[in-house]
Amino acid sequence: PTVEFHAGQLVCGELCRVPLVAMEGRFHYYEGYSMKEVTFPVRVMKELGAEILLVTNAVGGMNPEYKLADIVAIEDHINLMGDNPLRGVNDENLGPRFPDMSEPYDRRLIELSLKCAEELEIPCHRGVLVAVAGPNLETRAEYRMLRRIGADVVGMSTVPEVIVAAHAGLRTLGFSIVTDLCQPDRLEPVDIDKILEVAARGGERLSRLIPRVFERLSEG
Repeated sequence: PTVEFHAGQLVCGELCRVPLVAMEGRFHYYEGYSMKEVTFPVRVMKELGAEILLVTNAVGGMNPEYKLADIVAIEDHINLMGDNPLRGVNDENLGPRFPDMSEPYDRRLIELSLKCAEELEIPCHRGVLVAVAGPNLETRAEYRMLRRIGADVVGMSTVPEVIVAAHAGLRTLGFSIVTDLCQPDRLEPVDIDKILEVAARGGERLSRLIPRVFERLSEG
């Protein structure tokens, strides 16, 4: 099971001569799954031979410079989900007890992505993602607080998977689509139909950006 609009499938193939395994959808913490269940697919991908984890999500944009359907290359994150997928007994075969998180998102992949976005004339920023448990959206006061602690966008996923990827030694690249603007003084009720329309526009941009990134990766 997964949320509506997610196919919930694991598919294998190639993109620009780069072999890949892809998840069409994901498990969300707010659906009631444990952190280990949410991140289990990352473990599977690692065992299948993956070296790079590419994650995408839809987010609320708190940075006033961002516009609807803009792409954000995640350069760092803040975990406010109240849980961590690495809690409990550590299996040294999977990764170290205390994994380093000084660079959870690969700097070289971020720079490559920004360059590709510029070539394609796709609006793409670098920014900080804050992850919350959900499923409710944030209050005006919460948006103000999240912005003040350094976040550019807010979402309800991705960070657990990235923590596990760092634990497993995977390089990670993350993209967010800004599907709604979260300016506390201009906050409006959520319109799901509008969010889906914006997500589709952002998805079209990612459908052009990601193959270009893969193409560059295949060139070495």
